[in-house]
Amino acid sequence: MPTIVPPLPSTPPPFTTARLDALPLRPSYAEEMAAVLADPALYVFTGGEPPAPAALRARYERQCAGSPDPGERWWNWVLRVRAAGGTVGRAGGEAAGETARRAAGELVGYVQATVRGARAEIAWVVGTPWQGRGYASEAAKGLAAHLASAGGVRELVAHIRPDHAASAAVAVAAGLGPTEEWEDGERRWAGNMTPPLVP
Repeated sequence: MPTIVPPLPSTPPPFTTARLDALPLRPSYAEEMAAVLADPALYVFTGGEPPAPAALRARYERQCAGSPDPGERWWNWVLRVRAAGGTVGRAGGEAAGETARRAAGELVGYVQATVRGARAEIAWVVGTPWQGRGYASEAAKGLAAHLASAGGVRELVAHIRPDHAASAAVAVAAGLGPTEEWEDGERRWAGNMTPPLVP
């Protein structure tokens, strides 16, 4: 008897990593995310410019409405740093801890996946002030695991410019490797997901 696969939900389920909460995108995040995405340096590799809050809200409304193709899901999450327990002292050497404490609860970026059957094309962005802390790799790795377990995804794809070493490192963390395929000056990275173990 053939297995019937239920359709994927339009709104993606949330997921968490060690330090981040990945929350399903909502238009109400536009103003805070416009500040996260405000540094022009974020667009060196991808092109474009920082979005105004109103334009970002309109984009989020379109993304939340979903793909016009019924066989495709647009899944988008914002990344919020989860508050850590404990307090941070004022003694020397605590500057990094103080910065991390202030960042807790802030949005720091996003991840997204265009899901079609067992294949998903993924992307990630972390705002400039929060880069260099491993958030993008952590989020991409968590996204890959989440898509395999919640979305039934078995193949991941990303497109990365060849000179974007930081993004390539994130792709490796998510289990992707470079292929010989190119699209619009970007190399296609791909990886196969292992189905989650059933207890």
